[in-house]
Amino acid sequence: MAETKKTETKTEKKTAAKKADTKTEKKTTKKADTKTEKKAAPKKEAKETEFFEYKGKPLVRSGNTIYYGDINEPYVVCLMIKSETEQGGEKIADDVQVQLLATDESLPPKDRVIKKSEKKGLFTALDLGVAWLERQLKKG
Repeated sequence: MAETKKTETKTEKKTAAKKADTKTEKKTTKKADTKTEKKAAPKKEAKETEFFEYKGKPLVRSGNTIYYGDINEPYVVCLMIKSETEQGGEKIADDVQVQLLATDESLPPKDRVIKKSEKKGLFTALDLGVAWLERQLKKG
């Protein structure tokens, strides 16, 4: 019986050692996983937002106002939805005001408006605005 106790204790010691090793491995693995997770997460240094684009230029909506063009260029187009109609359960822009604006902040607001018009429907207004913007950017 004394021999069985000795073997049991040796076996128990081996089992306990294996359990301890497994626990340490799990802890180490968890720590390594969290370290890699932290490293894998992208840093948010500068907040950049991607916008919808139409013909290679950003198209940004804020309420009933849509801006078309790059703000870093000398001109942008501003589309203001004046009225909407409902068709098939969806609101469709009806009267839209189109403005070609200079982005130069040193100009007073009234002088920033280069051209102005009003069109029926968003597509016709955007089409006109695109033509104005392309022509004005080519002029310089």
